[in-house]
Amino acid sequence: MKAIVIGSGFSSLACSCYLAKEGYDVTVVEKNSEIGGRARVFSKEGFKFDIGPTWYWMPDVFEDFFGQFGKSPDDYYELIRLDPGYKVYFGVNDYADIPASLEEIYTLFETEEHGSSIFLEKFLNKAQENYDIAVKDLVYKPGESLTELVTFETVQRLGLFFKSIRTEVHGKIKSERLRKILEFPVLFLGAKPSNTPAFYNFMNFADFGLGTWHPKGGMGEVSKGIEALAVSLGVEFVLDCEVAQIQLDEQGEFQCIHTNKGQLTADVLISGADYHHTESLLPISSRQYDQKYWNKKTFAPSALLFFVGFDKKLSGLSHHTLFFDTDFDQHAKHIYDQPSWPKDPLFYASFPSITDSSFAPHGKESATFLIPLAPNLHDSEELRSEYFDLIISRLEKLTKQSLKENILFSKSYCVSDFKKDYNSFKGNAYGLANTLLQTAYFRPKIRSSKVPNLFFTGQLTVPGPGVPPSLISGKIASELVKKYYKISIHEETVV
Repeated sequence: MKAIVIGSGFSSLACSCYLAKEGYDVTVVEKNSEIGGRARVFSKEGFKFDIGPTWYWMPDVFEDFFGQFGKSPDDYYELIRLDPGYKVYFGVNDYADIPASLEEIYTLFETEEHGSSIFLEKFLNKAQENYDIAVKDLVYKPGESLTELVTFETVQRLGLFFKSIRTEVHGKIKSERLRKILEFPVLFLGAKPSNTPAFYNFMNFADFGLGTWHPKGGMGEVSKGIEALAVSLGVEFVLDCEVAQIQLDEQGEFQCIHTNKGQLTADVLISGADYHHTESLLPISSRQYDQKYWNKKTFAPSALLFFVGFDKKLSGLSHHTLFFDTDFDQHAKHIYDQPSWPKDPLFYASFPSITDSSFAPHGKESATFLIPLAPNLHDSEELRSEYFDLIISRLEKLTKQSLKENILFSKSYCVSDFKKDYNSFKGNAYGLANTLLQTAYFRPKIRSSKVPNLFFTGQLTVPGPGVPPSLISGKIASELVKKYYKISIHEETVV
């Protein structure tokens, strides 16, 4: 049985591996000239940058993925545990390094606020329990039925789905600095802490308990590793291949795709491309969700990114550095409540060359800056230039070093680029936010209700945004394909 997978992001790569392992003849078609989807790499003058994800969290999910094929991450890339995991700036000479050791983290909290370490230990114990429930069970559910969410464990924790992370943290912690540190991990879920169920505190266990890692060579090496696995399983890749139309047969089932490289036929189609865009390639009557549906959804932010080469090593920074020296709630309003360009944005920066010499020439620094933005904002070169100057000036002030004259080059990436390169709905960077009514069963379905042999995978469907969830999404999609289009040992049959 032939399967076509659209896109080569983490979910598509994972799905292709699982299907190939089961005997499907799999072809992956990718719009761009390289594998990886958002996890592509930009190189210039000896510098290297991960264009997309830069954080490697939840290493157990990666281990589980490769383990399904008798492999491990070390067969494809080397992992380095970061210590500190990251640095957080709150002001000039006011920062915290988040250590790798839990005991050191407890000490950090207790030094900041007496008694906070006692709360943190209880909080993380609950977070670990939630992690085990979520990551070892719930996130692997296909989202086909609401009853998937009803288990003995989730019923016991029902209150955590109706209480926010913010309520839980603010009820016990008085220090604004510690509150920001505890609320930070849920930003990976794409929503405000006040709108994120307290059950998702399992992200705090992912942070403090499992640690922050760096794959040597960057996240692009992880994509390459999964690509190598896929190729070894017989998956074929076709690059620079953009899908223009999905054609159905007389019974309304998927028949073939029309691309700039010709027509490709298959028995099953799985799209890891933008969900909204994929449905726009179908006849209107075969689309599950109309424009009104998508417009009502809460999307995770888009982003303004800068990839910068410096001609010297920088000081006072860590591999991952967060700049929380401005009001988070005000910035969040500009993202979720009143979509607009923020006046005083928080921002994040990655300096991978601090850890990994492959990212910059000797004595120089590679830096990626990211400002979260509301999706669908108008962006221009003038705005990009204005915000670049703003964050470099803030960086100089906070770290007490001159930097502007040391910039060799900078490249920006923003809303319009996400639309152009990934057909991303409203130029979102991370998919749908994990709010209560956009969790599991309430997310867009993996199997189309209109086209029975069309499936979806990735950040707009189950289980949600992020690299580990994308790997899991690929597994779930492959299992649903196998459920409805199972290959028998002696012949191909559809059930």
